[in-house]
Amino acid sequence: MGSPSQASLLLQKQLKDLCKNPVDGFSAGLVNESNLFEWSVTVIGPPDTLYEGGFFNAIMTFPQNYPNSPPTVRFTSEVWHPNVYPNGKVCISILHPPGDDPNGYELASERWTPVHTVESIVLSIISMLSSPNDESPANVEAAKEWRDRRDDFRKKVGRCVRKSQESI
Repeated sequence: MGSPSQASLLLQKQLKDLCKNPVDGFSAGLVNESNLFEWSVTVIGPPDTLYEGGFFNAIMTFPQNYPNSPPTVRFTSEVWHPNVYPNGKVCISILHPPGDDPNGYELASERWTPVHTVESIVLSIISMLSSPNDESPANVEAAKEWRDRRDDFRKKVGRCVRKSQESI
């Protein structure tokens, strides 16, 4: 693995697999047919969570050396969550570069490995929506609210869900 053409072939295969066998909870496709390295993903708010009923759009951008390095995922819909930066960028372990964590928060085994696929990444994001990790938050304000003012957190998420439904 490593040359852009191999990354392209792998992304093409993953796209084909997802089209043939859609996965509950999200849909994915190319932003632009001529660029395999930028995907548009819609994550459906998981049932029995505060995000239920929401349709959250994101852009997944793959590096040329995929799958050796992880893609970045950025929500373009507003998402209030401890593990989503205010600019929409998703912060979960499997999207962090492979190897040891320079800050010592994560095990190498929790970080990116080339076995991850678009499907496993999006399923991890769905799981993140279901259970926020407020230990090392990307959005400190959301994490504080999640911990200390759950009602305020709920209201903000509810607003995001309603907003996301308007954009369908």
